[in-house]
Amino acid sequence: MILLTKRSTMLPMDDASVNRALPRANPQGMPIGAPAARKRMSVQDRERQIVDGAIEFFARHGFDAQLRDLAKSIGVTHTLLYHYFPDKQALIDRVYVEVFEGCWKPEWEKWLDSPELGCEDKFTRFYIDYAATVLTRDFVRILIFSGLTDQTITNRFFELLRERLFPRLIRETRRFRGLKSRAQPSVAEHELLMGLHGSIFYIGVRRWVYNQAVHSQSTQAFDPEVIRSQVRGYLQASLSLVKAANATVSQRKPIKEIPPWH
Repeated sequence: MILLTKRSTMLPMDDASVNRALPRANPQGMPIGAPAARKRMSVQDRERQIVDGAIEFFARHGFDAQLRDLAKSIGVTHTLLYHYFPDKQALIDRVYVEVFEGCWKPEWEKWLDSPELGCEDKFTRFYIDYAATVLTRDFVRILIFSGLTDQTITNRFFELLRERLFPRLIRETRRFRGLKSRAQPSVAEHELLMGLHGSIFYIGVRRWVYNQAVHSQSTQAFDPEVIRSQVRGYLQASLSLVKAANATVSQRKPIKEIPPWH
């Protein structure tokens, strides 16, 4: 009887000792403290994770940073990164498509071609929307970093501007000046336009590169009235080019014709 009593008291003690050594379970039956099962991503989701991570990584560190560090920051292996993008240039090309081509709006060209707005209103409408679209942290910093390295992205983006935007802006500027010339832009015309375009982009540089406050009277990151003033100043300055353009128009090759409107 005594042995039975001892045995009966010892068994619960042994069971408690064993149970303490086992991982405790939560109400769903999973051991507490056990690593959660990693969710398997689809091919599309994994690629999206890599591209989004690359945009953030390049915007922060530039293009001289190593892909091994990029993979680590995203939380994937170096081998997996190369499975989706065979080399660094392939990933940079994808970032360009996402950040630069992806933000391009066909309506910008339609606005500039429309006969319903005057020149100042066209320029102002376009540049306010352009600034709201492109002056993001990723766009500005990636473009700057590209310009400081191999210019792959900057060259492609400026080619897009030269093909689809700058000829329209030059055409409308000449109409403001009372000209119908299709000659190639003079150096003075080109540089004057680059001054306007660069002043818009500089708003983003001040904010995202220099980390300086950009004062605005509106809820936007820039003041639309400032852009209107910049456009007005540009157009007024362009009037001084009338004589020079008229004097050289017959000596220049015609620019690619863009219809006045669609």
